[in-house]
Amino acid sequence: MQPRMGGIIQANIPDKNTLYASYMPYVVGGGLFIPSKQPVKLGEEVFVLATLPEQSQKIPLTGKVIWIAHKQNGAKLQGFGIQLMGEKGVYYKSEAEKLLAGIKSDGRSSYTM
Repeated sequence: MQPRMGGIIQANIPDKNTLYASYMPYVVGGGLFIPSKQPVKLGEEVFVLATLPEQSQKIPLTGKVIWIAHKQNGAKLQGFGIQLMGEKGVYYKSEAEKLLAGIKSDGRSSYTM
């Protein structure tokens, strides 16, 4: 994942393990955690160009910051989570859930909970 450039944040999700760790299914409308040192505020609206595993197409997403993880010494990454919004958010949620269908959660951790 790359830092914010000119108001746009790049979120490259290269594989299903990264998608599993990044996707937030418990968020209404779907959510995505973005590892970043970019300062954001709760409630701020951000624009993200995100990919899905095995796809090179960048999906333009708008989201509201709902989770902030500050620098930690543990296993969790610094970054923030967004609640997906709009038609592209619905599309991303649908595609992410298709890719993650059937993946067992045993022993897997996510970037958030």
